[in-house]
Amino acid sequence: MSAVLQPLEARFDDMSVERLPAVCAIEKQAYTHPWTHANFIDSMAAGYRCQLLMGGETVIGYFVAMKGVDEVHLLNITVAPEFQRQGWALLMLEALAGWSRGQKAQWLWLEVRVSNARALHIYEHHGFRRVGVRKGYYPAFGGREDAVVMSLRLDEPTSAWGGLTA
Repeated sequence: MSAVLQPLEARFDDMSVERLPAVCAIEKQAYTHPWTHANFIDSMAAGYRCQLLMGGETVIGYFVAMKGVDEVHLLNITVAPEFQRQGWALLMLEALAGWSRGQKAQWLWLEVRVSNARALHIYEHHGFRRVGVRKGYYPAFGGREDAVVMSLRLDEPTSAWGGLTA
């Protein structure tokens, strides 16, 4: 049975060292090649946008994004397995897009494994376009896996995003 929370019960908090054990536990459940504790520490130390989606004291999901001059690069977005397929990833993407627009970013970029059909569908459904492939980008059992590079133009309203603004 999966846990279900209502959207009004959720809130965003800054990622913190104190919450990293929960984040790393989710990361290990969600991925075959998870980010390490050090990856998250480095991201926070670098000043990246590191947000937790919380339901009470429970970490529902999180994202890590790096701001550039006129773009934001989504480095990691994860929903805890027990909260998947409930719209939380979309909520986090919308929050990130809104924040990115507020930062005057024109583009939101990401990479996704070529084998991650569910994520590809979500991103494409919400306006991201495939713009390239990074060969051997991700570690995989028995070798490396390609990544699809995707982008979303933030300074043009799209029907999929409802023209969200910051």
